[in-house]
Amino acid sequence: MQIGIYGYGNLARGVEDAIRRNPDMALAAVFTRRDPAALRLHTPGVPVVAAAQVGDWVGKIDVMIVCGGSATDLPVMTPMLAAQFNVVDSYDNHSRIPAHYAAVDQAAAAAGTTALISCGWDPGLFSLARLYGSVALPEGSDYTFWGRGVSQGHSDAIRRIPGVLDARQYTVPVPGAVARVRQGETPALTTRDKHTRECYVVAAEGADREEIRRQIVTMPAYFADYDTTVTFITAEEMQHSHAGLPHGGSVIRSGVTGQNGEHRQVVEYQLRLDSNPEFTGSVLVAFARAVGRLAARGVHGCKTVLDIAPADLSLTPRDELIAHML
Repeated sequence: MQIGIYGYGNLARGVEDAIRRNPDMALAAVFTRRDPAALRLHTPGVPVVAAAQVGDWVGKIDVMIVCGGSATDLPVMTPMLAAQFNVVDSYDNHSRIPAHYAAVDQAAAAAGTTALISCGWDPGLFSLARLYGSVALPEGSDYTFWGRGVSQGHSDAIRRIPGVLDARQYTVPVPGAVARVRQGETPALTTRDKHTRECYVVAAEGADREEIRRQIVTMPAYFADYDTTVTFITAEEMQHSHAGLPHGGSVIRSGVTGQNGEHRQVVEYQLRLDSNPEFTGSVLVAFARAVGRLAARGVHGCKTVLDIAPADLSLTPRDELIAHML
């Protein structure tokens, strides 16, 4: 399966690494808006192509993995590319997923391509955990806690603010809220009750820091609904203390069974990640396999992780999955 990567940042490098670990795939090309000559890939012999020339590769790529930011890149890139290629993206602005889905579905359906959006660990694997928990325990409540870890999408959104040179945003669960849910309680928690957000920002010399702070804490869908702290640091401190990209979290379903709901059942799915982009890249590659298979069957339009059969994700033949994983 010939895979293309559109964009080449942290997530794309994670995708590149994952492709090398999947023997049924090969990296065909990387497309960039930067100077192609300035990029150094980890995979020898793979061409780096200017993004404007992506149309020349129609018919040469089975699935294009779109590695842009959710704030401004993916809403434009994914529909554009779905008009020419089978695509997968990691769009993670939960509140705007339906609108993104509609735009991509329109493009893919018209072009006869297959697209999958909002793929990663959340949205993605955590979406499946929420679904499985809710169907097993229909009388209950879902709770999702992220972190403590670096959110790539939120960090990217901060970096788009004028005057910001670099930024890291940490999502931090509120410990008391997590403890209550793990004990089987089903409290009504607001967005603010569950998480705080810590932002570390390198500002350009002479930039209006108070205006940067204001734009961060009032940003809709990203920070406005959270208790958010903004700390300005030097580029040296960013490199020394915030160079890594760890993350993780939990999906917890707390529900009841029994004639009178007397038995409390708690299901938890948890991730602890040293590298958010490398793990997310690995998930994207697995779902790219499924997208390639759907496209080969003539299944077109936009899909989500909720639509994909688990066996289509695996390189292992179905009879072996039944024998060893079922």
